[in-house]
Order: sequence, then structure tokens, then C-alpha cells
Amino acid sequence: MSTEQYHDENQEPEQAPSEAQDADQLPEEEGSVQEEPNEPAATSSLEEKLKDLQGQHAELRDQYLRKAAEFENFRKRINREKQEAIDFANQSLLLDLIPIIDDFERAIKAADASQQAEADFTVLYEGISMIEKRLSAQLEHKWGLKRYDSSGEPFDPNRHEAIMMEKSPDIPEPVVQEDFIKGYTLKDRVIRSAKVKVLMPEQPAPGVAPSPDESVPGA
Repeated sequence: MSTEQYHDENQEPEQAPSEAQDADQLPEEEGSVQEEPNEPAATSSLEEKLKDLQGQHAELRDQYLRKAAEFENFRKRINREKQEAIDFANQSLLLDLIPIIDDFERAIKAADASQQAEADFTVLYEGISMIEKRLSAQLEHKWGLKRYDSSGEPFDPNRHEAIMMEKSPDIPEPVVQEDFIKGYTLKDRVIRSAKVKVLMPEQPAPGVAPSPDESVPGA
């Protein structure tokens, strides 16, 4: 046997393990290919989720637009009702005053027709006085607007505005001598002070309330 044949026989067994190793690795590579995810199925699942989210978004947007429109209509209605309440707040009062205006109109027409004869003037005066009393009673009993007299009462700066003063030795404290313009209260609250003439003592007694403003015209 030659030396070359001996070497060839010795090399063949060395190649066998290499082929066996390749055979062992092949199933592993095939197994790794089988474990890869199914891409078309994953894409389909994501598309379905996207469609669901888009549907939810559209529904929520529609609900938002509806609520916004309802709120805007509510706001406009509230503003309209508020303005109507302001515009017609005194409607009942004005309806009560209209018949009084009618009475004045009839009294003026009667005066024109009578050409102010002396006898007719007395009738006109009584008619106008009756209208004034009716109006005052209507405002007092239904609306709480009351006119008050001040003549002879002690001067009260919360109820009286002195526009004229006169000193008198006969009084110990300031007293209203005359009403120039009547005062009014609304439900017992003074809403317009009476404009009055005040009698002042020549020398105020101790402990008496301060006198009206000395700078009042006519003092």
C-alpha cells in the first residue's frame, strides 16, 4: 500500500462528523422559520383596532357637537328671558297707572269743554283731587309705596332734607315747620327724603341731636 492511499483512507472518517453536524443543524433552522409571527394576521388585527378607535372618535365628536349646540341654545334662551324680565319688570305697575292716566285725560277734556267756568272749576278740582288720592292708595296698598308727612315732627336727617331754616326761641330742638316736597318710603325704607323747612332753637339744649347743615340756602 502506497503512502497516498494511506492518507486518503485516514481523511475520510474526518469528513463524516462535519456532515452529521450539518444534518443536526438543519432541523433547528427549519424550526426557527416556523416560529416567526404571522404578519398578515397581525396587520388585520391592527386595522380592526384602528377602525374601532376611529368609530369611537367619530361618535364622541358627534356627542360633543350636539352638547355644544344644546349649550349655545340654552345660553341664548337664558339671555333672552333675562332681557325680557328686565324689559317687562314694571309691566304690572304700568298697567295699574294706565287707568289713572285715563282719569286725568277725562278731567282735562272736561275742563276744556267747560271753558274754566267758576262752578266747573270746583268740579275739576275735586275730580283731580280724587284721582290723586286713588293713585296714592293704589301705590301704597299694592306696591308698598307710601308718602309721609313731616310737618311738626322732630327733624331727622335720615328722613328730611333741610332746604330752609329759621330760628325760634319757642322750641328746644329742631322741628320741621313745613313740607315743601313730600317724602316717600318703599316697604318702610326711605327712598326719597322730604324737602322741608326747619325751625331751629336759638340755643340747642344739651344732648340734643346736631342741627341741620348751617350752609343750607335760606338759613
